[in-house]
Amino acid sequence: MKRCPECRRDYYDDTLLYCLDDGNALLEGPATAKSEPGAIATGFSADEPPTVILHSTAASGEAPTRAQIHTTEQTAVFPRGAGAEPRGSLGGLSERHSLSAHRAAKPLVAVALAAVVLIGGFFGYKYFAPTKQIESIAVMPFVNESGNAEIEYLSDGMTESLISSLTEIPNLSVKARSTVFYYKGKEKSVKEVGEELGVEAVLLGRVSQRGDDLKLTLELVDAKKLDAIWSQTYNRKMNDLVSLQSEIAKTVSDKLRLKLTANEQERVSKTNTTSSEAQQLYLKGRFHWNKRNTDDFQKAREYFQQAIAADPNYALAQTGLADTLALMPYYGNFRPSEYMPLAKQAAQKALEIDPNLAEAHASLGQILTNYDYDLKGAERELKRAIELNPKYPSAYQWLAEVYHFSGNGDQAISEINKAIELDPLSMVINNQKGRVIDFGGKRDEAIAQFKKTIELFPDAASPRNNLSDIYEAKGMYPEAIEQRLIQLKLLFGLSPETIKDLKLAFEKGGYKGFVQKQIDIQLDSQRSSLEKDKNAYLPAFRIAETYARLQDKDKTFEYLNKAYDQREPQIAELKIRVPFYSLRDDPRFKELVKKVGFPE
Repeated sequence: MKRCPECRRDYYDDTLLYCLDDGNALLEGPATAKSEPGAIATGFSADEPPTVILHSTAASGEAPTRAQIHTTEQTAVFPRGAGAEPRGSLGGLSERHSLSAHRAAKPLVAVALAAVVLIGGFFGYKYFAPTKQIESIAVMPFVNESGNAEIEYLSDGMTESLISSLTEIPNLSVKARSTVFYYKGKEKSVKEVGEELGVEAVLLGRVSQRGDDLKLTLELVDAKKLDAIWSQTYNRKMNDLVSLQSEIAKTVSDKLRLKLTANEQERVSKTNTTSSEAQQLYLKGRFHWNKRNTDDFQKAREYFQQAIAADPNYALAQTGLADTLALMPYYGNFRPSEYMPLAKQAAQKALEIDPNLAEAHASLGQILTNYDYDLKGAERELKRAIELNPKYPSAYQWLAEVYHFSGNGDQAISEINKAIELDPLSMVINNQKGRVIDFGGKRDEAIAQFKKTIELFPDAASPRNNLSDIYEAKGMYPEAIEQRLIQLKLLFGLSPETIKDLKLAFEKGGYKGFVQKQIDIQLDSQRSSLEKDKNAYLPAFRIAETYARLQDKDKTFEYLNKAYDQREPQIAELKIRVPFYSLRDDPRFKELVKKVGFPE
């Protein structure tokens, strides 16, 4: 066994003559402690646990001291954003992955590699080639090392783009965006991620931008052995972003030992635009779209429009615009009759440009469901999306909604389970599964599913709303109110005074008193909005739900018809929303269902 006298790194390959980190001649000597795969020997005492460098404040090429290293016991940190952790080594990447790789190297090869290090730095080692084809992978959120939160879009966007490219590979299981981004900001070892997600390999990355200079460092790790399969650093210009992403997707597929046909290689390397400017604008749009709030939807819309202006034939940007416009009525007081036709137009334009774009077919399918109330047309588009990309979880989720809305519970459960298999840590999909289960009459199972979703996503309002509805239906009013108050606080930021008033209303008037107070607050909010802006859009569906909880059928149908006239997307949920279950036998309900065009 040998040690580098400069950085004090231990080597167990006695054929190596020079340190692969700094090029110094290795000396014979005992190791400090036997390092497990995925650990880094740093000259610390033998009784210390194996350690992975997560983040280091040491200068580039400098061996870090104990004080400079942010560590856990073989734990990878996936930061929430720029500045979340000290800058340094690749978040979750062990230098040991790369430096222990050449155990079988010949002395001459070792000398040659060391010479490369000494001359110009060595950044692209070839590591342990897998002995068989790797069939599953998780691309973890790339770390933004720039120290600038404004380019967080770049690290997130490059992660998402690579995931999208890899889903084009037929025999490769790729965990979806929502699932891998669940780990962002969490401390997890590569082994833990591999076990929890059931993948054979994990891809980790660091992104840094300085002006027009872009640096991307990647490491592909065997999730079981914790050996590095491949690592490389790319130094490019920002105007090379499109070609870089295509190159990386092709390289990763090669390192996974995937045998692709010429057509499959083309699909993996496909670029949706030749304009790096348009690509950057698109990534910014998706970054804000994923935040799912009113202000960020406005920003997303602007960026997608700018991307289209930079490249009018950018079909994916048209799809992003469609997705944004279609969801804005869900998340704010945006008039559906104004935004949804524009969304449909953008989706159709995307398909004119690229008829084989799965995302565009899925987007159009969602719009046909929630605006045109055309379930047959939506089913056709979503099935086409799945045909083009069988690993697109949103397409399965939206197809499950189509079956759910039409009352076909068995098919709905089948499709939502397919979505969960691809994207097990998606809040939206897990929430939808609970709704499908409840519609099938399995109340206790639905409660368990919503509780699971809340445990995973405690700041999500939707599962709490659905759980509150079920508690209400079961007569569990204190539990229903508890979840409702949390939901309203998450959505609208209720003041402590308002929460106190709602609780007092329950104490005095029971559950009906609580709901009545909720309606009063909703109507007061609407009047205030009209005073500020006479043209303000006032959603009707949520008020209809509240009146349904009061069992005020006349008011319920008054607001349901308003919601239908305004083409609110929530009308598509008419048959599956719990507060409306008691209305199913009312002739007015059947008439409305018929008017919407859904099967009775």
